[in-house]
Amino acid sequence: MSAEGGAGPRFFIETYGCQMNEADSELMAGVLLGAGFRQAAGLDDAAVIVVNTCAVRESAERRVLGRVGELKRHKRPGGVLGVVGCMAQRLGERLLLRAPHIDFVAGPDCLRQLPALIREASDGGRGVATTFDPLEHYEGVAPARASGVRAWITVQRGCDCRCTYCIVPVTRGPERSRRLADVVCEAEAVAGGGTTEVTLLGQTVNSYHDGEHDFADLLRAVGVVRGIRRVRFVSPHPRFFSGRVVSAVAEVESVCEHVHLPVQSGSTAVLRRMLRGHSREQYLDVAARLRAAVPGVALTTDFMVGFPGETDADFEATLSLVEEVGFDDAFTFRYSPREGTAAARLPGAVAGEVAAERLEVLIHAVRRVSRARHAALVGAVAEVLVEGEARRGGLLQARTRDHRTVLLDGPASWVGTYRSVRLAGTTGATFTGVPAEPALEVVRA
Repeated sequence: MSAEGGAGPRFFIETYGCQMNEADSELMAGVLLGAGFRQAAGLDDAAVIVVNTCAVRESAERRVLGRVGELKRHKRPGGVLGVVGCMAQRLGERLLLRAPHIDFVAGPDCLRQLPALIREASDGGRGVATTFDPLEHYEGVAPARASGVRAWITVQRGCDCRCTYCIVPVTRGPERSRRLADVVCEAEAVAGGGTTEVTLLGQTVNSYHDGEHDFADLLRAVGVVRGIRRVRFVSPHPRFFSGRVVSAVAEVESVCEHVHLPVQSGSTAVLRRMLRGHSREQYLDVAARLRAAVPGVALTTDFMVGFPGETDADFEATLSLVEEVGFDDAFTFRYSPREGTAAARLPGAVAGEVAAERLEVLIHAVRRVSRARHAALVGAVAEVLVEGEARRGGLLQARTRDHRTVLLDGPASWVGTYRSVRLAGTTGATFTGVPAEPALEVVRA
């Protein structure tokens, strides 16, 4: 269905959090368009405002609560303001008590109920929908995708891991995987619309299993869909990188040479308190197997500092892991206690100023390693997919197969096409690129 939808009220969705939340927002838009609502161009054009939320860190929730307060001035007389997603699932009715201007609350498994919740709110009600549905994969809902260049495809919902710091099992429920045939069908529909890059999404995506097929089977099935040129996946877990999965990553031509592999800490003692289910040595083994199987693979990760009980020696182990693996980039965070998680009850809290200092040192270490790896690539020729306009400078933003950002000068007609570029320079985080010969073909109108 088009973005215009039917003749119903106009809605606007504001999204916070991870790629899963972005994919859920596309599902929400699909649900509302299918119910006759219309998509607004912006907040001031919307009768219905929906905020899709994150609950991973306390700071994310504070930010969303502040934003919801700001949205009061955009709410029309008779308009509707709803909060959905992970924070909505965690807080439920408490959100309605804290913010009287919120009209409804819905968790990630209740997106089909949005039209009814909005109608109820329009009649003066204040609905709460936070039930987990182990059968809900939103089959039959056509996502209203924000981009025609690449597409998120959710293959797994929920999580069965019990990392002590993580709220996701509380906010998204138990792990369940879609049928492989349904995922392939969605990939075929995406490719039929002209999109050539897909990212498979799951909380621990490589633990995917639909009862018959594992993640290796899924990569091989999606990777040969006609029209799909690039396959990515996030976020895998070190525990589930079986030999079959590593082989699929290496052998399926469309699977990109980039793996984002969260580690959180370089200390086995800290990993044990986190209940990550792997040691430092096991993580290094996965990284080594990936590098051996996929020459030139880019490895990125997540790090957390200041976890309860983290000593100076534990932190030094994290710094040494940065050097030993040679990460291409990393997301770095200070530990944030979350109500309802086991870690919130652990002794040995790390002082805020110590955690802040460790974070600064870690960021510097990651950047130094990343900068050196990027500098070694200057002069190389790479295939890029042009994703859109860069945020500034009048340039285009493109991405290599190994997930490096490249800025280049070119016409808007290049968006959605593949180009051959020479990496002319780097800031340490991004590259500048110039066209190289032979130019690659245009694959999307």
